[in-house]
Amino acid sequence: MVDRGDRSLGRLSDVIVRLRGADYPVVTGLVVGVGGRELFVPVEQVAALDAEGLVELESARLDLRPFERREGEVLLRADVLGHRLIDVGEARLVRAQDVELAERDGQWLLSGVDTHRPHRLLGIFGDRATGHACRDWKAFEPLIGHSRSALVRRPTARIRRLRPAEIADLLEDASRDEEREILGDVRQDPELEADVFEELEEDRASRLLNARTDEEIAAVLARMRADDAADAIDDLRQGRRRTVLELLPAGQRAKVLTLMGFNPDSAGGLMGMDFLTLPPDTPASEAEAAVRRASRLQPEALTSVYTADEEGRLLGWVRLVTVLQSDPAVRLGEVSEADPVRVGPDTDLVDVALLMTDYNLITLPVVDDEGVLLGVITVDDVLEATLPEDWRRREVAPPPDAHRTAEAGGTAAVGGITGAGGITEAGSPTGGGGITEAGSPTGGGGITEAGSTTGVGGTAEAGSTTGVGGTAEAGSATGLEGREEPSP
Repeated sequence: MVDRGDRSLGRLSDVIVRLRGADYPVVTGLVVGVGGRELFVPVEQVAALDAEGLVELESARLDLRPFERREGEVLLRADVLGHRLIDVGEARLVRAQDVELAERDGQWLLSGVDTHRPHRLLGIFGDRATGHACRDWKAFEPLIGHSRSALVRRPTARIRRLRPAEIADLLEDASRDEEREILGDVRQDPELEADVFEELEEDRASRLLNARTDEEIAAVLARMRADDAADAIDDLRQGRRRTVLELLPAGQRAKVLTLMGFNPDSAGGLMGMDFLTLPPDTPASEAEAAVRRASRLQPEALTSVYTADEEGRLLGWVRLVTVLQSDPAVRLGEVSEADPVRVGPDTDLVDVALLMTDYNLITLPVVDDEGVLLGVITVDDVLEATLPEDWRRREVAPPPDAHRTAEAGGTAAVGGITGAGGITEAGSPTGGGGITEAGSPTGGGGITEAGSTTGVGGTAEAGSTTGVGGTAEAGSATGLEGREEPSP
């Protein structure tokens, strides 16, 4: 760091940025080392800043008061470099190896992140000749860790664009500190939080729930599917189960108690209690309206509509698509399949899986000895119960075009970085880590329309971008490179 006369004043220690919600963070100043002290230099006092590591100040006059962090401020070296971030487009944790600053309208903005391993670590404003272009800052969710900046970040947390299963995968890979921050963001949306807990492996869900108060546990379980809530209560410490059950809403408590009476590896333990039954003389138009009203039921279970008598005895079933394609006046009894495949609550899991495979079923009804419909097993529950326990820890192969995109050095993502330090305002994603307008990121796993799946780890929703490899052209690179830390 020098003054206008090229006299050495000290050495740059860190760069301070202020978070601004969904906007790019703005540089507010520098932390500099002078005579063994850490001082603050406001960005207005900086005359020049370049990628070679030279910082030129307007004058040699410095405020000698020690630097103190203010709310919403982030230190790039201390808080970002070497730390992991969430790649929202690919739904995975990556490590920030370098960052990119861009100048616009007289301000320096934090515009990009490089997550590739650098060729050499030269520290702040080091050599950027790594062959990797930075990707848009908005494609990532930082895991900074300190609470004062979390207050600024959480209202616009990009992590809530991810699917529950993707967030659960992040938690499985996260350290305890990262886990705490991810959950802090997720808790802002109670429905999403419940969905995430449904997707977690039992051991981790149990540990996270047992760390909460009884009231907090009940609040999560009240929003979960009854079968998942029953499993979660079984995994609680013995002394807490009764209290948590008593705190649940009456309807949810009744469902959970029913499910807890069955063997977890049987049809009764596997079934959900979300299903739709209608009289066989119900017109198709009314059945369609009933499905629309059933917004709180498990969507997978609503792929089938069941017909039953006044005592609840199962009479038939019809696929939802058949209802939608039928004449509005036709009765369900005319288009439903009588005497559907069914199982009792004590049926073994293997037999359930074989039946659903043999008959190509998405749902399978569970009935008691009198033929009364007790619940419905969905194919996703069978898959989860039959896949190996460590299936979430598998290595997911990158999409086949990832290397081609990276080599091409594609365009930036949402509002991405343009060449020569500029920043675009484009709203639609075009490159690496792209995010759809609907906010549903893609990546190594997801949900597809009509239930068709791809090879590894799920599929992408129609119209979503892949989020692989698109990168920004180098623009005003800082060379701010991070320390190495072992992955948890």
